[in-house]
Amino acid sequence: MGVAEHSKSTYLELQRKKVHRYVIFKIDEKKNEVVVEKTGGPAESYDDFTASLPESDCRYAVYDFDFVTKENCQKSKIFFIAWSPSVSRIRAKMLYATSKDRFRRELEGIHYEIQATDPTEMDLEVIRERAN
Repeated sequence: MGVAEHSKSTYLELQRKKVHRYVIFKIDEKKNEVVVEKTGGPAESYDDFTASLPESDCRYAVYDFDFVTKENCQKSKIFFIAWSPSVSRIRAKMLYATSKDRFRRELEGIHYEIQATDPTEMDLEVIRERAN
């Protein structure tokens, strides 16, 4: 499974330039590569992000989480989320599971990884706990 050059450059825009709050990736089976499906602007919320994930299909996503530490410092952590809802097709689950590690290695600077099969496994409280 390859990774589209646009996918890498879009991730770098999120990581370095803070152009995006999140990027959602999908596997294009015809091209046999991971491509960008959607990006969210810096003003978009975590709810906007979760609403952008399909209810019944797998995706990879990267979310740039801003927070304030106990010491009152502004911080940012990048989360890699492997979204694999329990109702998605078996073939899609297998395809995403087998190509996840290779894709994840292409994205340098990820702080945390979350594997989610339903929305409660990646709600905002889970993200906050992992970041602190």
